[in-house]
Amino acid sequence: MTVIIVLFVLLAVLAVYLFLRQPKFGRAPTGKRLEQMKRSANYKEGQFHNLSNTPTLTEGVSFYQAFREFFFSPSKRKKPQVLVPTQKTDLNGLQPNENSLVWFGHSSYFLQLEGKKILVDPVLSGHASPVKFTTRSFGGSDVYTADDIPAIDYLFITHDHWDHLDYTTVMKLKPRIGRIITGLGVGAHLEHWGFAPETIIEKDWDETVVLDDGFVVHTAPTRHFSGRGFRRNGTLWLSFILITPNHRIYFGGDSGYDSHFANIGNKYGPFDLAILENGQYDKNWKYIHMMPEEVLKAAQDLKAGKLLPVHWSKFALANHDWDDPIIRLSAAGIHHTATILTPLIGERVNIDVTTPSTNQWWLSNR
Repeated sequence: MTVIIVLFVLLAVLAVYLFLRQPKFGRAPTGKRLEQMKRSANYKEGQFHNLSNTPTLTEGVSFYQAFREFFFSPSKRKKPQVLVPTQKTDLNGLQPNENSLVWFGHSSYFLQLEGKKILVDPVLSGHASPVKFTTRSFGGSDVYTADDIPAIDYLFITHDHWDHLDYTTVMKLKPRIGRIITGLGVGAHLEHWGFAPETIIEKDWDETVVLDDGFVVHTAPTRHFSGRGFRRNGTLWLSFILITPNHRIYFGGDSGYDSHFANIGNKYGPFDLAILENGQYDKNWKYIHMMPEEVLKAAQDLKAGKLLPVHWSKFALANHDWDDPIIRLSAAGIHHTATILTPLIGERVNIDVTTPSTNQWWLSNR
């Protein structure tokens, strides 16, 4: 019996090892890349750290409590009961002079801006986890696939979580990607997947990249974490300030609320548009994702003229109702100065028009 148990354990360990060796898990940074990371002021004791103390769980919440509530007390409306309504814009048919944005659901979006085509955190494979049958996208939300994406000048990856860096999607897009801008360490995954090192730009917080004439990117902190396996924080999570000849846009990535939003707003604002996460929050992990009311405060700190709330309507990664993020944000935003954009997945948004969204499309799915 003892021999059988030992063999079973060894086989289980081998199965986990082989599972984690799949290409989609990427690779840990080594060599010169790791040495560069170690020189970062944000890298200590073998991992990156937030600017403020950021516990994984809220004070007073045990792992057992969070586990029990997540798996055994889920909302009955975590997922919509009918198909998510969408539109489909022909991204290849946009006029060259159009300044447009198309949201793909969750944190994936496309911009055509002053002649450049930009893609942020594309996850278009139908799931946001290493196992295809888990964390499936909501019915109807997969109106776009990688085949619909035109050649991309700049691909931005805010961090390496599965719902932001999708192996299947980026591999299909690889021949059509010009340059990739991301955080320290993430390039190890991309090079392991066959991306040419010269196409990858890895940066720490508070650095600047000149992409092309008039196109400048500044990197900035967020309050979050990273990781694709058991180990956390081996690569850097970050946000981006994109400055073009005529626009100033903030790509927020994932973040809990903190003073960095005001610091960014004071240094780089005001912004024409801020794209901020609004979803997958919980009182048990309040430091790593914002509540909807905090999203509005962050937009105010950033001095944003327009706000696009993302990180909702495609995947259920928390226990709240699927439409709770937009209902709460809309209610709290009545007296807010920023114009709140709430397009359908796939709907073309004219970045230069300040007309607020009036179509509360999520109400048809209640």
